[in-house]
Amino acid sequence: MTASPMTETKQNADQVLDADWWRGAVIYQIYPRSYQDQNGDGVGDLVGITSRLDYVADLGVDAIWLSPVFTSPMKDFGYDVSDYRGIDPSFGTLDDFDNLVQKAHSRGLKVIIDQVISHSSDKHAWFSESRQSRTNPRSDWYVWADAKPDGTPPNNWLSIFGGSAWQWDSRRMQYYLHNFLVSQPDLNFHNPDVQDALLADMRFWLERGVDGFRLDTVNFYFCSLGFENNPVVRPEDFNASTAPAVNPYNFQEHLYDKSRPENLAFLKRLRALMDEYPGKTTVGEIGDSQHQLEIMAQYTSGDDHLHMAYTFDYLGGEFSAEHFKAAIAATEKSAPDGWICLAFSNHDVVRHISRWSTHGQEDAFTRLTATLILSMRGSVCLYQGEELGLKEAELAFEDLVDPYGIEFWPQFKGRDGCRTPMVWQSHAANGAFSTANRTWLPVPAEHLLHAVDTQDKVDGSVLEFYRALLAFRKAHPALAKGDIELLDAPANVLAFTRSEGSERLLCVFNMSDEAAQYAVPFGLMPQGAGCPGVTAEPVDGQLKLSAFGAYIGVL
Repeated sequence: MTASPMTETKQNADQVLDADWWRGAVIYQIYPRSYQDQNGDGVGDLVGITSRLDYVADLGVDAIWLSPVFTSPMKDFGYDVSDYRGIDPSFGTLDDFDNLVQKAHSRGLKVIIDQVISHSSDKHAWFSESRQSRTNPRSDWYVWADAKPDGTPPNNWLSIFGGSAWQWDSRRMQYYLHNFLVSQPDLNFHNPDVQDALLADMRFWLERGVDGFRLDTVNFYFCSLGFENNPVVRPEDFNASTAPAVNPYNFQEHLYDKSRPENLAFLKRLRALMDEYPGKTTVGEIGDSQHQLEIMAQYTSGDDHLHMAYTFDYLGGEFSAEHFKAAIAATEKSAPDGWICLAFSNHDVVRHISRWSTHGQEDAFTRLTATLILSMRGSVCLYQGEELGLKEAELAFEDLVDPYGIEFWPQFKGRDGCRTPMVWQSHAANGAFSTANRTWLPVPAEHLLHAVDTQDKVDGSVLEFYRALLAFRKAHPALAKGDIELLDAPANVLAFTRSEGSERLLCVFNMSDEAAQYAVPFGLMPQGAGCPGVTAEPVDGQLKLSAFGAYIGVL
């Protein structure tokens, strides 16, 4: 059952009251395969997600982001789309999707969907036609190139998932480009017809009421048609934030296979489409180890490109005051009028508690990182289970399904460890995620100790801490949309102010596992703001912070 036109009209009117809602919003990422399985097949689905939206709304977030639910052969679990307008049967139907959007809107939640348009599945009808010949109507809808005279690929470009980025096709006697799996051929954005078709597919979802798009690999849309070899990355510029350190993809500076200047013109076309639907938003994923801040500035500056973007500064890298201060300063300098979307965890990286925390101090660390990310300048993405304090799941090799992890095991274990099912009840089979005998990924026993029912309405639990912190953020506009100014601080301490209108807050974070002291700058007299978890107060201008302690005060 779908909403009546009158209901939809009212909902749409309500949603455009603040066309700028996305700036400073908190977005809760749902990985659909792992949130709630309603039909008992071991895989999460749309009806299951809909049944849990009251829980999401109670967290106090502004929106949900759904990882892809489109029709797909699931070689990359939905990031290989074979029909951009269809719902994969494993997730449900278009009616199920419409019902989800309707219920989310009725709970005050916006809905952002994942748009994977840099590449499609090799099972998409467009590719099936394109590969038939060099002269068919869609022959140039994908990136094709002749072999070198010796039969080898056109150049040295590498796939993020391992090996050459080129795959030989015997029908066309040419190579096609795939930046990811062989079964994920890259679309040719140099062809205006391809752009038109993809924008039409996005309009289809805007007409169904979605509130925006998360754009997968947004800097991969164009490559150079000169097919020049990528140069070797300079040792001082080596960076393993986009791909794991064991992946030779990091050995190149990717000048020609992605992050091309032509992308800016397409992003203007995309923004023009979005502007036809007031109150809708875009958030782009930028993966470029050497140039990500420069690209984010280009992609989000002004009002005719993306609304916001996120990089891998905080999804990888180190957890230190020095790194965070440098990243914040670089963002403010490189993209002063751009807007960043912050995330510490998502479906592609090791959960941040496992990635960064000190053994034995995980609880304090979890609370510090929550306070920190909800105090930094930008919008925020929280990943399902983050609000429960979940760590990365340790899986046996035989339980892996992620082709990325299988390729680079054991040095890199892939993305399955952060994608295991959500845990709702500690004593129920599969944590009440599913009634199936076997779920698509196992439910870790350790996660059951942190299930929702062990924390809901329990004073001092991580879940209640997140709820209180999200309410605190909403009560302080400076945290959502305010300016940021970095302050000098001793080693291991990050300090800044956030300002919006007449409100100004002092935010101080001890990012180490040892106690620290911070001297409040002369002339500042912060007063307690009632921030959850904050117990420290300045005494004689000195702020004593426990290991992984935080302070937020009103100036």
